[in-house]
Amino acid sequence: MTNSSSQTPPSGYYAPHQKVYPREVHGHYARLRTAAVFTLLGLYYLLPWCQWNGRQAILFDLPARQFHLFSLVLWPQDFIFLTLLLIIAGLTLFFSTALAGRLWCGFACPQTVWTEVFLWMERRIEGDRAKRLKLDHAPWSLEKGLRKTGKQAAWLTFAGWTGLTFVGFFTPIRSLLPAALSFTLGPWETFWSLFYGFATYGNAGYMREQVCKYMCPYARFQSAMFDRDTLIITYDARRGEPRGSRPRGTPAQSRGQGDCIDCQACVQVCPTGIDIRHGLQYECIACAACIDACDSVMDQMQSPRGLIRYTTQQALDGKPTRLLRPRMLVYGAILALIMLLFVVALSLRQPLAMDVLRDRATLYREVHDANGRPWFENAYELRVMNKDDVSHTYLLTVHGIPGIEVDARETLLRAGPGEVASIPVRLRVPAGEVHGSLAVQFTLHEVGKTQRQVTEPARFLAP
Repeated sequence: MTNSSSQTPPSGYYAPHQKVYPREVHGHYARLRTAAVFTLLGLYYLLPWCQWNGRQAILFDLPARQFHLFSLVLWPQDFIFLTLLLIIAGLTLFFSTALAGRLWCGFACPQTVWTEVFLWMERRIEGDRAKRLKLDHAPWSLEKGLRKTGKQAAWLTFAGWTGLTFVGFFTPIRSLLPAALSFTLGPWETFWSLFYGFATYGNAGYMREQVCKYMCPYARFQSAMFDRDTLIITYDARRGEPRGSRPRGTPAQSRGQGDCIDCQACVQVCPTGIDIRHGLQYECIACAACIDACDSVMDQMQSPRGLIRYTTQQALDGKPTRLLRPRMLVYGAILALIMLLFVVALSLRQPLAMDVLRDRATLYREVHDANGRPWFENAYELRVMNKDDVSHTYLLTVHGIPGIEVDARETLLRAGPGEVASIPVRLRVPAGEVHGSLAVQFTLHEVGKTQRQVTEPARFLAP
């Protein structure tokens, strides 16, 4: 008897990857997808060049630990705002998925957007689907070499510019570009430019649908957000079956057929290479290319559009679709609440912060004034953080102990835009009026704007 473990498994277990050659398609959803590509890539490539008050409008300055978003300057202490933004983005994705399926994947995902651009360059250089298939299966020749070389040059140039732009969100791009052209980039800028450029080149140029099918986790758990009232792209089998070719203008019913003529157009335009007629599949990214392709065929066959369309399983079964349902209400309510919390927290955010650090080297010291009276003195260091993008002057006051005084030279403090100023401060109390450890409060408010202030507690030590 032959050991089953030594038997050769069916060849299908190790079937090599078949390259997908999506055909170009025109139609309503193709125009929407093109508009999304131009909008998103326009924002990505142009925003680093926008200026705001003499600096880059959007800049994540990691060495300075500052995040500039137009007039807003965020610090590591403002991490809560980034957390809220990520939660809002996640809930928005859940809400849109429960409402209309994988809209994000089909129209806004970076993998989809950059793949569209790389496919466009491939079509312009190598030709349409039939020409690309013929070119790939043809033996190497001068024409094939030139077309393949031209495509690779276009891909590498675009990927390199993409990687450099990515680094431009962290290093001012107006200084980054001259450094790149003169080959004087720093090691980290060079590494991340090459890394992100290579990732774009590999993912959008070669891996394409494999990223969506095998690497992206979203495709795996999206079904948990779907229900029978979720809008999905689907094939109307009741209307389309049985399939069969027929002359143009001939009613399908007269031949005992469905409206589908089995032209394979929906399969040829699919960027993930699936057949939508097999039903809802996790590989479908909801790009709606199959809808445009099928509608154009139905127009040619003089049949009604909508054989493949956005609809719900309830509608396919002849039942009404419910827009307002429990999961939509829950997602919507949580999303609205967190967005409101984000707006309120941002509006109440103080562009001023202060930390009080007591001098631990000396508990206290005894000093004498001009009249020879003894005083107990404590030394502190104030770290004043100006989160604004302009300079401010602040007035320092201290409360908590009767007769406490602040060194007169240290009551007016100034901090530049985005500066963390370390300022030494000395407090004095007449000897004999205090004993032990007492609570004091440092209050800092902007000159001319008493409503903008911050208060921090500290301890004053005496014998």
